[in-house]
Amino acid sequence: MSLEGAESSILVQSSNVDLGDAFPEFARTNIRQVAGKYFGRLSNASVYVSREGITYRCTVNIQMGALKVMTGEAKNKEVYAAFRQALQKAAKQLRRSKRELREDKAERIDKDVVLREGARAPARDEDEFQAAAE
Repeated sequence: MSLEGAESSILVQSSNVDLGDAFPEFARTNIRQVAGKYFGRLSNASVYVSREGITYRCTVNIQMGALKVMTGEAKNKEVYAAFRQALQKAAKQLRRSKRELREDKAERIDKDVVLREGARAPARDEDEFQAAAE
């Protein structure tokens, strides 16, 4: 799925950590990948990195379409590891909400009946075939 306009809707920032050029691009790429995997309609996303002592705290917020904002937060000694852990938490919420939406659909009773009758139909044909052969 293509995510047009997704580049401008992903904000990567920090108030007290120099992120350089590689980390924001890494974060945008991974967020686009997760968004494309689950719903494909990225409304907006943000990554915020802060330093707490010797660890980094990374917060990832992702909003897909009309769904609520999915948030993941993690701490780690490495900024990339903290980001991956936070993104995994947000992706898990997206996966669960997609499963909820998919399982919320009503069962198609007409389709189930056709499948059940279709499974029994060959048995009737075989009985009729055997009766005709005798």
